[in-house]
Amino acid sequence: MPEKYFEVRWHGRAGQGAKSASQLLAEAALEAGMYAQSFPEYGAERSGAPMKAFNRISDVPIRVHHTVENPDIIVIVDDTLLGLSAITEGVKEDTVMIVNTVRGSNFVREKTGFKGKIFTIPATDIALEEIGRGIPNTVMIGALLKASNDKIPLDAVLNRVKKMFSGKLTEEKIEANLRAVRRGYEEVK
Repeated sequence: MPEKYFEVRWHGRAGQGAKSASQLLAEAALEAGMYAQSFPEYGAERSGAPMKAFNRISDVPIRVHHTVENPDIIVIVDDTLLGLSAITEGVKEDTVMIVNTVRGSNFVREKTGFKGKIFTIPATDIALEEIGRGIPNTVMIGALLKASNDKIPLDAVLNRVKKMFSGKLTEEKIEANLRAVRRGYEEVK
């Protein structure tokens, strides 16, 4: 019987932080004692171009090395991508979708035809409020943790954010990113 992994497919635009979010999530899972993979898939590598990133997380060694075809969670970092057919490719009956949007789940359902559970969060707005930049990735990580019923512990992600930004950002900016993750976790609906 094949191993069961927790799989995430991120859809964003180059420069929005989906690749970095995928990497941070994998590193947090590794630090929490799990096995993890993170890898991007780009088309034309230019800022603003649609791109995908993937996570595979497990309690057992991961023996597959290919893109995530049947995700447990789809994370949409930019709601302008909702009309693309690639968004819903390979969805399962229990796949969950998380969308960075100020609009509700009915809007998402109309744009995608997705029949599963939909979570929404105004991640760009929260990022602007907390970090001062419209890069929604840390907010989306918090939303993913909540929507996944804490497959990766929130504390592991917060610790990883501290380590990742230590020496690169001021303490004030690190705290702003931690607040962004927490708000994503608390405010996703």
